Amino acid sequence: MKTAWIVRSGVIVAGCLALVGHSAAQDEAAFARARQQMVERQLKGRDITDARVLAAMGKIPRHRFVPTSLAGEAYADHPLPIGEGQTISQPYIVALMTQLLELKGPERVFEVGTGSGYQAAVLAELVKQVYTIEILPGLAKSAASRLKALGYTNVQVRAGDGYQGWPDQAPFDAIIVTAGASHIPQPLIAQLKEGGRLVIPVDVALGYQELLQCRKERGQLVKKSVAPVRFVPLIEPKR
Repeated sequence: MKTAWIVRSGVIVAGCLALVGHSAAQDEAAFARARQQMVERQLKGRDITDARVLAAMGKIPRHRFVPTSLAGEAYADHPLPIGEGQTISQPYIVALMTQLLELKGPERVFEVGTGSGYQAAVLAELVKQVYTIEILPGLAKSAASRLKALGYTNVQVRAGDGYQGWPDQAPFDAIIVTAGASHIPQPLIAQLKEGGRLVIPVDVALGYQELLQCRKERGQLVKKSVAPVRFVPLIEPKR
């Protein structure tokens, strides 16, 4: 499960890559240029200032996390479909949500909504251990294979219900939810360490959410509204 886009005025910076007929080496060089342009224009050009986040997103081959037919658009400033009605978020929203987690390095982070695995890869560059859960088994399986192929050994992927968290690995230093939720699930609050950060989009209107940065203090969440956003919905468990 992945986000759609942040609601923000501005110009879409990166376009499609023309890679037809190129050699593999030429393709990778073109992708690398597009990736650096993404970092400079879409991230640094806005309000992403965390050097570690910028470095991670400048390193990870985002084109490996989208369908082959869409690889040329991987570094463009918009979300892309990844199958099963889900999307990979625009690069900016991935960077923003990661920055809001205020990661330093030794953390154990839980992600709800693995999708293609791109957000998990970004987190894996920044922290000790990532636990990520995806309710759609097909996406969970493909993300796990992709992350393994790219050499990420500090990510565990599980197919399951993110509303219930991952109790046997809790508590977590940080939690990120990458789809629009109707409310903040209580199990996630319970599984967040004291002082931990939770970043989650919560419904405020039909099809729109408010991106919240939350911090757990004395067992309660202190919430800060960051921006209006539009995400694909978090699939809630059947009652």
